[in-house]
Amino acid sequence: MQVSLETLAGLERKLVIDIPASDVEQEIAKRLDQVSRTARIDGFRKGKIPMRVIKQRYGQGVRQEVLGEQMQQGFIKAVTQEKLNPAGMPAVEPLVDEEGKDFQFSATFEIYPEVKVSGLENISVEKFATEVTDADLENMIDILRKQQAKFEVSESAAKDGDKVKIDFDGYVDGEAFEGGKAEGYDLTLGSKSMIPGFEDQIVGMKAGDEGTIKVTFPADYQSEALAGKDAEFKINVIQVEASELPELNQEFFKMFGVESEDLESFKKDVRGNMERELKQAIQRNTKNQALEGLLEQNSIDVPAALIDQEIQRLQEQAFQQFGGGQQFDPNMLPKELFQPQAERRVKLGLLINAAIEQLEIKADEAKVEALIEDMASTYQDPEQVKEFYKSNKEQRSQLEALALEEQVVETILEKATVTEKDSSYEEVIKAANNAQ
Repeated sequence: MQVSLETLAGLERKLVIDIPASDVEQEIAKRLDQVSRTARIDGFRKGKIPMRVIKQRYGQGVRQEVLGEQMQQGFIKAVTQEKLNPAGMPAVEPLVDEEGKDFQFSATFEIYPEVKVSGLENISVEKFATEVTDADLENMIDILRKQQAKFEVSESAAKDGDKVKIDFDGYVDGEAFEGGKAEGYDLTLGSKSMIPGFEDQIVGMKAGDEGTIKVTFPADYQSEALAGKDAEFKINVIQVEASELPELNQEFFKMFGVESEDLESFKKDVRGNMERELKQAIQRNTKNQALEGLLEQNSIDVPAALIDQEIQRLQEQAFQQFGGGQQFDPNMLPKELFQPQAERRVKLGLLINAAIEQLEIKADEAKVEALIEDMASTYQDPEQVKEFYKSNKEQRSQLEALALEEQVVETILEKATVTEKDSSYEEVIKAANNAQ
């Protein structure tokens, strides 16, 4: 077998492979002999069919079968010989396919880039420094109560936490705009689901009241045509539903899995959850900054085949989120929608794997166990979760990969410039959620 290698643009490579005619013809003859022993053709006894008839009937199919196998085997031998690491399947094209001549074909494919991680000392990370305060705790309990609030129609003025049903017409520069009108719109005041300032100006209005609300669209508003624009909304309040907050009693505590009648026990449980969420949010934010720095310091070429594979995975995930309905094909989702995320994931994957190899990072079993412990603590039966990961090798291997990734992040942080930033609980949680 003869092999020639051509370097194309970027990571693309082309192999031209020649397989001796004798190897091909020998394998074809062997296959035809096997066929002749079992073939059934009218007018001939089984096993007594002349070879010329066998060739005439089955020769072309057998040849294509043999050539397919030869191309597969030849490609594997060639990439091994040339010490190449293909990324994705090759595009194979027969070049010479004539009986009696050496079989020649080409295989075009991408290879994995050679990645060397550098510049870790140039990465800057701002780590949040905060703790759960008593005020944060009280605010969280207030949020939990509002989530369980009951509503009754009221003639009183609307207040924060109440529900209102409204009609509104929006105008920018005196002109109506798309999406700026609604009838019978249900809105919970204080939910921050509308433009900043919108809900605040409804507070104090009663059913039957009409008024004009003046607001400014945020500069980063999703619609460029409206971003930063001043707007007016004509409002008609149809109905006000006053909120009635539940009492802080055993019945309320049970909604959140706390059996105690003691308010202090409930507060302790809520604080524990908040502290765990805060810790995870700080870690997530810090990790995102470290990995973003890794990307900024290391520009690498990425095989398009790997990006396509990642896009397919993201499409499948989105498909599952839609419920996996039979009428919905994941491929209906445009690839462009997932392109940036897929490219980032692939780049990070290549860089993290390179860092693991380059920095000789080994899986830390203690870190794996810590991840399991942390995950188990969020479930009612932690021991069941621990046993699951102990007995399920595939799931445990995923946690081992995550542990390795965390170790890479720790290594980055050791070399990077890390400063602390005083912040609030709400700020940390919001930043972590926005980064997801």
